[in-house]
Amino acid sequence: MCEYFEHIETKTKFVVLMHPKEFKKVKNNTGHFTHKSLKNSELFIGIDFSNHRRINEIIETHNSYILFPSLDAVNLTETKPPQESKPLAIFLIDSTWACTKKMFTLSSNLNRLKHMSFTTTKTSQYEIKVQPDKAYLSTIESTLVVLELLKEHQIENIAQNQLEGFLRPFEKMIAYQKELINNPKSHAVRFKRHTNPKIIC
Repeated sequence: MCEYFEHIETKTKFVVLMHPKEFKKVKNNTGHFTHKSLKNSELFIGIDFSNHRRINEIIETHNSYILFPSLDAVNLTETKPPQESKPLAIFLIDSTWACTKKMFTLSSNLNRLKHMSFTTTKTSQYEIKVQPDKAYLSTIESTLVVLELLKEHQIENIAQNQLEGFLRPFEKMIAYQKELINNPKSHAVRFKRHTNPKIIC
């Protein structure tokens, strides 16, 4: 899917926090796709980030939010985040809701972050994966909504064609997976197990 990434430059730093269970899903993980699509992003794998040096450094030097739909969250659809002298950073948890709860419970630094949310009528295109609810979006789909709203608030100035192409690797992956499901014999391949899988794009 590497050829389909837009590699968008943003003022906002995006931090993808991936649960180890999601890391194992290299073949269809949208957290990886999100990270590879955004130049100003970092990805970390773990459960308890309380004492993670780099993450705490980002929190300290940025106006940091975590994308999480709580009652106290700043709704990006309705409200422009207050501008501060520190650059904006948005943390994205790439995990199931059950695992997300555990990450929040164990990571004391994440608990102190301000919450950000959005309201959208979009539904997930993740056809090969059953979502808990039709209103739930994958990590990359949620990030696109955030990017569009940041542009609307004039926090970001991203070209429209880049926004329109942001989901392209995701869409191509879905199409490829559906093709494998429908024609498994015509795409038979042998996979070699690697102890330390990496994605290079």
